[in-house]
Amino acid sequence: MAQRILGLDPGLASLGFGSIQVEDSSTQHSQLQLIDFGIIKTPADTDLGQRLQTIYEDLHHLITEVQPDLVALEKLFFYRMGNTILVAQARGVILLVLAQHHLPIVEFTPAQIKQALTGHGAADKQAVQAAVARELSLDCIPRPDDAADGLAIAITAWFQQ
Repeated sequence: MAQRILGLDPGLASLGFGSIQVEDSSTQHSQLQLIDFGIIKTPADTDLGQRLQTIYEDLHHLITEVQPDLVALEKLFFYRMGNTILVAQARGVILLVLAQHHLPIVEFTPAQIKQALTGHGAADKQAVQAAVARELSLDCIPRPDDAADGLAIAITAWFQQ
């Protein structure tokens, strides 16, 4: 039985997403397949309300296209208060859309994602991205970084099941 997992890296300017499908998810020999990855981008010179509406509409469209069985999100962490508030507002819209689609959600901290993909909770971004490419049998690291992060989050959800 196949399972589709959508990973989301919340952000206001750039919301990264990555979708994978896991075949035979009940066995040790599961096969990962890349479905899609990318970003939902909102221009900085646009009104905040319009940016949140873009995330709302584009995420609805993405969910309709991907049809995920599970959504994995990166937990919000604090590094700069001003940016954290904006990301929290975008994250609220994301949670609303997911609730409207009645999708189950799992959340991971950045350290949990790094640990799951590299075996080290303090791994750098390049190590995580290389692990994403390896797990999905890709010839190169997915770009942009936020999209690769979305895939890392989706793969972490699969590992944690």
